[in-house]
Amino acid sequence: MRLLLKGGRIIDPSQNMDATMDLLIEKGTVSRIATTIPERKGEKTAVIDLTGMILTPGLIDMHTHLREPGHEYKETVQTGSEAAVAGGFTSIACMANTEPINDNRSVTEFILRQAQAAGMARVYPVAAVSKGEQGKFLTEFADLKDAGAVALSDDGNPVMDSRLMRNALEYASSLGIPIISHCEDTNLSAGGQMNEGYTSTELGLQGIPNTAEHIMIARDIALAEFSNVSVHIAHVSTAESVRIIREAKKRGVMVTAETAPHYFTLTDEALKEFSTNYKMYPPLRKNEDVEAIKEGLKDGTIDAIASDHAPHSSIEKDVEFEYAANGIIGLETSLSASLILVKENVLSLSQLIEKMSTNPSGILKIPGGTLKAGSNADITVIDLQKKWIVKADTFRSKSRNTPFEGRKFRGRAVLTIVGGNVKYSILSLPGRKI
Repeated sequence: MRLLLKGGRIIDPSQNMDATMDLLIEKGTVSRIATTIPERKGEKTAVIDLTGMILTPGLIDMHTHLREPGHEYKETVQTGSEAAVAGGFTSIACMANTEPINDNRSVTEFILRQAQAAGMARVYPVAAVSKGEQGKFLTEFADLKDAGAVALSDDGNPVMDSRLMRNALEYASSLGIPIISHCEDTNLSAGGQMNEGYTSTELGLQGIPNTAEHIMIARDIALAEFSNVSVHIAHVSTAESVRIIREAKKRGVMVTAETAPHYFTLTDEALKEFSTNYKMYPPLRKNEDVEAIKEGLKDGTIDAIASDHAPHSSIEKDVEFEYAANGIIGLETSLSASLILVKENVLSLSQLIEKMSTNPSGILKIPGGTLKAGSNADITVIDLQKKWIVKADTFRSKSRNTPFEGRKFRGRAVLTIVGGNVKYSILSLPGRKI
């Protein structure tokens, strides 16, 4: 079956393309893009009219937590990948802090089997840097890469041992696989509940200083610079972190960075409600940090936007604030929240797609991020005018821990295609057949 997408505004940063055109999909790949593609009779072709819609390379979320194996009551590969396509993501990279930890090829291969059975978004496992994410001994990087891991990270835990981190960066570099660093000095963050500042003092909650993040970013950049290797910094949340990364890039250090939508849409003042759905790590910061994150996105210091989708059940969230788990879900709100950057003229649509598709593909070295002829037909269609209200009980995710409950958004994914197959749609499909 051929699929002809007609009349959409195609935005593809990889080709510097922004124009109203038709796109033809054949055998799971992008066959042709042209101003007009004739609807030839005699061939089985489904035609979808996308007039007024934005058509982009499939979005890629390079930082999610799918919880399987071990915590399937929070999320599974099936439900997580269903949430992904509902949010417009055709590919997701899932972190290693499952139970057991993804620190050996059997867990990596299990996740890939579950993803294949789910048949929704493409799922790329991120394996652990250290065994058990305990920061003592390195995992078998080469074996994990061979099993299908696309990156290495102890996300959820920092690699506190600088020698181990240096060895990890150098070992990973030799294999051409990125290290994704969770930057946190646990000696500074221990016991903290939220960002340290006026609001934490007002609420009587122990704070986590900005320094806990950027001191470790500075260390990892120093190690990467010394060894002349690359490092990727996860979930950047502070102004100081942005400054350090910006200065490192100017020196030619091979550092890339990501942030998440909550770090440019929310501040620590949201915690005045004491809702555990605003409790996360890194914590929500001050308004000055939010503005710095936006500036970092605008000037290219921050390369990617990722959801840091972290599902938790009511068991972990419906408790006293002190005892609640860190983390929020984000796959189904990430795009809509990020479109605020376009509305505020922080980013153009093309720049946003670059940070949510093209750049993540390049950092992880995975297929995607382009609509060039011959590439996988992974496509996200966005209706910029679509108004909707966040209602977590309608989400595909198993968990409901979103800070955006009840929030009104404009703009969302309305059609998600993976490998030429429609995986999610709120449009009338399949359209005309000729």
